[in-house]
Amino acid sequence: MSQFERLTIDDIARLAKVSRTTASMVLNGYAERYRISKATVERVLQVAAEHHFSPSQSARALRSRRSHTIGLVIPDLTNSAHSALAQAVETQCRERGYQMMMVTSDEDPALETECIAHLVARQVDGVIVVPCATDPQHYQKWLKRLPIVFVDRAVEGLPVPSVITDATGIVAGLIGDALAAGAREVVYFGGQPEISASRDRLAGYTQALAAHGLPVRDELVFQRDYQRESGYAMMQQWFAAHQRYPEVLFVGAITLLEGVLAFLNEQHKLTQAPGRLLTFDDHQLLDCLPLSIDAIVQDANGLAGESLSRVLALLEGQTQAGSTRVPARVHYRSPRAAVL
Repeated sequence: MSQFERLTIDDIARLAKVSRTTASMVLNGYAERYRISKATVERVLQVAAEHHFSPSQSARALRSRRSHTIGLVIPDLTNSAHSALAQAVETQCRERGYQMMMVTSDEDPALETECIAHLVARQVDGVIVVPCATDPQHYQKWLKRLPIVFVDRAVEGLPVPSVITDATGIVAGLIGDALAAGAREVVYFGGQPEISASRDRLAGYTQALAAHGLPVRDELVFQRDYQRESGYAMMQQWFAAHQRYPEVLFVGAITLLEGVLAFLNEQHKLTQAPGRLLTFDDHQLLDCLPLSIDAIVQDANGLAGESLSRVLALLEGQTQAGSTRVPARVHYRSPRAAVL
């Protein structure tokens, strides 16, 4: 038996010496409609406040068919880009009178399915998902259950709105700056190639090379996943093969950068590094390093706001929510015109 006492509305009614119906009307904001006296309202509210009681959200959800809760599925909370997104979604949900319920998929499609099922069972009004699966059938069964919006990544073949960073152009511009400064060797470390975000970032790399008359060399492109360990492994693989660091290294995510930096620190205490280090996603701690790392900054607030607006629009029956791309910017820490 639990040691904790859970008060019910019947308990509040008994302590306030009113009927259950009267207590319910007062606590759910219907006192004026049913002409309940001011003295009775004050007595019920005082008892509720003294016992830190609030009406059951589950009961309200059953009556109104709305829980005022939005689900968020992200792959990994230790990824600072995803944690920033989660914080922005939570803040904007609260500002709009909603609560956020978050689960993590660990980049596992099977676990992601369990996560979404858990949110549905909790009667969330809609779900924002950073998808880890690429098969549209993986999400098909949820489309008639509740509004779904994809954020950060898109899944082709589904009528699901997606809100993603406009990555290709910003990546091309950042890498293009290094090429314009004289670089001719740009190594690319990326995540799962089948994911839309990976394709967009690689497309920016390819676009930058083409703009400077350079071919894509397979031996300069490495793709695994977005785990920290993969960043370490790719840097280790490159260094073992060349016994030096690349002229320029572009890293497709902050988690991969963490792995790269771990290798640099382990081998040379950060005293040796690529001639220029570029990354997708930023973090304030990069300002504290002895290396000048240029970073693409995603707009977490913009991604959150556009995603939440689309979920709420779908919830209100607007079938043409549409997809969008959110601009990003570059945080330069190295001189843009430096000769490498």
